Amino acid sequence: MKGLIRKGLLTIACSMAVGMATAQEKLETTLNADVVSTYVWRGMDLGNASLQPTLGIAWKGLSLSAWGSVGIARAEDMKELDLTLQYTTGGLTLGVVDYWNDTADKRYLYYQTHGTGHAFEGFVGYDFGPLSLSWQTIFAGNDGKNNQGKRAYSSYAELQAPFRLASCDWEATVGVVPYATTFYETTGFAVTNVTLQASKAVKVTDSFSLPVFAQVVANPCHGNAYFVFGITISAD
Repeated sequence: MKGLIRKGLLTIACSMAVGMATAQEKLETTLNADVVSTYVWRGMDLGNASLQPTLGIAWKGLSLSAWGSVGIARAEDMKELDLTLQYTTGGLTLGVVDYWNDTADKRYLYYQTHGTGHAFEGFVGYDFGPLSLSWQTIFAGNDGKNNQGKRAYSSYAELQAPFRLASCDWEATVGVVPYATTFYETTGFAVTNVTLQASKAVKVTDSFSLPVFAQVVANPCHGNAYFVFGITISAD
């Protein structure tokens, strides 16, 4: 699963711009493929090494993308396909995501309330520059339950702060689940994601650089921690 911002460990990217009337009206297509050593999402371990491709198109702040994940280390790791529609203007981003994985039902085209593998989430975020904030809420589909056994409308809020230190780009992230839900395995307000990441581009040739990054992730609610190291390959 992915949120407003998703980071992989190995990215192969290709972007193409088709000229329109002005520079602001360019149609952009993005094709990415990430290989991650561990699939960690919002502080939760969702699998081992995985291949995670992306296909997206954007125009005038409006974008539509498909993102997937399949385990490459263990055949039993879940398969996932997410569709995201979002609109960005200035620092504001609004959107919806259709998350799907095969743990509830192997069929993608199965949408019955009880048993579907789809979870539909709405999100809003704002980038203030030094800080960015986001809020996500599942409003339909395969949601969790609250302490009363009813639909939890599972929500997640995140604060991110990028900064530069010692020739590296850093980013600190804190994510919280505001109330009880079995979706995130919480019984009330909980801090589920504390992440510190450092990244740097290593020059290989005059025309090719290889970005690398290290990421430490902790989930205080569940008492878990993860260390991730990655490389990124991109072609524009």
